[in-house]
Amino acid sequence: MTFLSLKNVTKAYGSVPALRGVDLSVAAGEIHALMGENGAGKSTLIKILAGVVAPDTAEISTEGRRVEIGSPRRAHRLGFRFIHQEFNVVPALSVAENIFMGRRYPMRGGMFVDWRKLNEAARETLEKLGISHINPAQALGSLSLGDQMLVRISSAFIGEEGGPARLYVLDEPTAALTRSESERLFTVLRELRANGASVLYVSHRLDEVMDICDMATVMRDGRSVDTGRIADITHDDLVALMIGRRVEEAYPPAQAVPRDETVLSARDIPIRDGQPISLDVHAGEVLGIAGIANAGQRNLLRTIFGDLPSAKPMMLGGKSYRPRSPADAWRAGIGYIPRERRSEGLIVSRPIFENTTLPHLASQSRWRTMLRPRREKQLAEAQGRLVRLKASSANQRVRELSGGNQQKVVFAKALAGKPRLLLLDEPTRGVDVGAKFDIYSIIRDMTAQGMAVILVSSDLPELLGMADRIAVMRDGAIADIVPAAGLTEDRLLNLTYGRVAGN
Repeated sequence: MTFLSLKNVTKAYGSVPALRGVDLSVAAGEIHALMGENGAGKSTLIKILAGVVAPDTAEISTEGRRVEIGSPRRAHRLGFRFIHQEFNVVPALSVAENIFMGRRYPMRGGMFVDWRKLNEAARETLEKLGISHINPAQALGSLSLGDQMLVRISSAFIGEEGGPARLYVLDEPTAALTRSESERLFTVLRELRANGASVLYVSHRLDEVMDICDMATVMRDGRSVDTGRIADITHDDLVALMIGRRVEEAYPPAQAVPRDETVLSARDIPIRDGQPISLDVHAGEVLGIAGIANAGQRNLLRTIFGDLPSAKPMMLGGKSYRPRSPADAWRAGIGYIPRERRSEGLIVSRPIFENTTLPHLASQSRWRTMLRPRREKQLAEAQGRLVRLKASSANQRVRELSGGNQQKVVFAKALAGKPRLLLLDEPTRGVDVGAKFDIYSIIRDMTAQGMAVILVSSDLPELLGMADRIAVMRDGAIADIVPAAGLTEDRLLNLTYGRVAGN
């Protein structure tokens, strides 16, 4: 039985169409994937379902009855629940307070919050996702990004007075989750499906879509171009539908082999919450960093970049290098792509050119005191061409760009200083397949020119497809360094858990 039906959904912002007659049908007891590149119209469609955006035209029905959404309150009463990619949380409040935000707290005497009952209710909610390691009373901001996302997800599964949830809409829910955390979520989604609920699932991770979903609708350029059963479609078919062409290879081939020249050399460098690290990275090389969550990968990058100042110097380009701050790293010729682009890599309210030139203002100013916007824009435009950025101009505000193009602005900023070493922390998180290929091509272009790259990624195929060597971190230390050539995903996974020895 069809639970949700959308027909001829259109929406334009001024003269720019975002949706062009989209049709979508989601059955009860079904996990339905909504696929498409960034900018295909998925977010606009979700906002219409959430009552945040009004469509220009739409026929919306639930269980055969025509409905008007119109507001988030109405969407909630219809049984729609939303888990968005961007965190909607208050870090200073407790886990329990965030879970029940916008809902009625249990009270004592009608005047005081019953914190014991609130924390207990939050604990029961977390247990629905199999989560027992999070204390409901602790501040949300003290948790890892993955745990914060688990808290955000768990809040959607609270039973409420407004009626039962009938449709769960999840937008990139696993972007910040580890593999084991994602599996917990998938178990819950399967239980929801077995109980007759519907799930509309948005993800760029095609492997998990193929694993968890029953049906898929693909959007491109604001249109729904195809709908079909997952069992009847291949991974390559989905990619071709999303980007309008077939991609024979997911990763562009290397254009050159790594050189003998050592760009970065570290010997027994202390890492916060870890053990001393030793490694070498060569010109033209991509050194991958693998490991389970919190194995020390991020602190390694932050130490090299000066965000966690090192107690010992390293060698960069044959010279002593001991950064006291990220500013020292930028000046030394190190670029950094952080894990969270919106909170750590961009000022989304500002134009593209200001974001691109932010760490390089000294070279773009007159006498290091007066900014030269025309010169900044010229640099941003040149970098935009380098990273294949799709934008109206360098004056466009970053928040108006798709996720993939926002990530390209972060790359443009990092590459504007012509770094000799590029640090990448989950560089394709929340990025569609087309933008991923562009990013991989940028990395290949840079390494062909002699740039060294350190790539931290939880995506094992990405590491195997892009790295020359892979350093495996366990418990804050580098346990193995192995060639990527000939390495299988299973063997790499076993190495991250310490189940086999490296060669």
